Amino acid sequence: MKLTKEEQQHYDRHLILDEISVDGQLKLKKSKVLVIGAGGLGCPVLQYLTAAGVGTIGIVDDDIVTKSNLQRQILYTYDDLGVLKTDAIIKRLHGLNPFVNFKIYSIRLSKENAINLFREYDIVVDASDNFPTRYLVNDAAILTNKPVVFGSIFKFEGHVSVFNYKNGPTYRCLFPKPPKSNHVPNCSEIGVLGVLSGIIGCLQANEVIKIICSIGTVLTGKLLTFNALNMQQLLFSFKKSTTINITNLDIDYDVFCEVPKTVKKITLEHLKTSLDTYNLLDVREHWERKEHHIGGQHIPLGELNNNIGNILQDKDLVVYCKSGARSTIAIKTLTQYGFKKQLISLSLL
Repeated sequence: MKLTKEEQQHYDRHLILDEISVDGQLKLKKSKVLVIGAGGLGCPVLQYLTAAGVGTIGIVDDDIVTKSNLQRQILYTYDDLGVLKTDAIIKRLHGLNPFVNFKIYSIRLSKENAINLFREYDIVVDASDNFPTRYLVNDAAILTNKPVVFGSIFKFEGHVSVFNYKNGPTYRCLFPKPPKSNHVPNCSEIGVLGVLSGIIGCLQANEVIKIICSIGTVLTGKLLTFNALNMQQLLFSFKKSTTINITNLDIDYDVFCEVPKTVKKITLEHLKTSLDTYNLLDVREHWERKEHHIGGQHIPLGELNNNIGNILQDKDLVVYCKSGARSTIAIKTLTQYGFKKQLISLSLL
């Protein structure tokens, strides 16, 4: 395998680096990297791996582009709203580097497809945004012996690490158990600084390039934390656990991570046509209620357990919040208390 004249021009600034040069660039060209998630972290990861010349890049994502994505998912525009992210992103990546081969998987990563997908690639990048997927990525990577370049963001803080590198520590070594389902809100509920996605995603891309080219010190057995407000970076070390033994994917990752079971949902448009048949319960915070609401009772999620007896039960109940996350948790709580009427979730987004 050689670099064409056009590739030499494209990668000129790599080729003049002694640490990369032609040999390193050819390693990049031969490599295959699978990126899980084409969102806030996935966009910068994909952008820089494409520009760097990773030969084959797989992209796994089944989501569509929405307006709330555009604050941090910089490869999308208003023209892409409602379009599958994988369809929208491929046009820009092809334009960035025509020498890269892209494989698109407009699907959700699952127990059924993870092993076969991972076997086709050298490195897996975890750019997902939920705990069930992170544990699934970890376990599938162990079973296929693939390194995982991990990133996560929360408000103003980001984390980066490399798991299962040369049989090194894994995600489960650092986090043996997931947090309680209602202890870590997602970014649609708590928010996230848009530029943080770019910072952490670029650090992930950097780790991928280091692994492929065998340069620098890989973040294996170390967790890098970055705070965008004070620019503080900390590096924590952790060891490989001797008690973890992954032999298959025969667990329910949603149950393991205490993700509430799917609940019935209703749209705001449908609710308006049948409003008289439901009671409404707003579980958002007080300041959100003051800004806008659609009526009904108001009990913030954190106060729900102490106010169960005050909730009307003469009709089916529509529980609403901003994105549907808190309403789903509220419905799980009401179900545990034996709420008799039908419980339905509504997102105001």
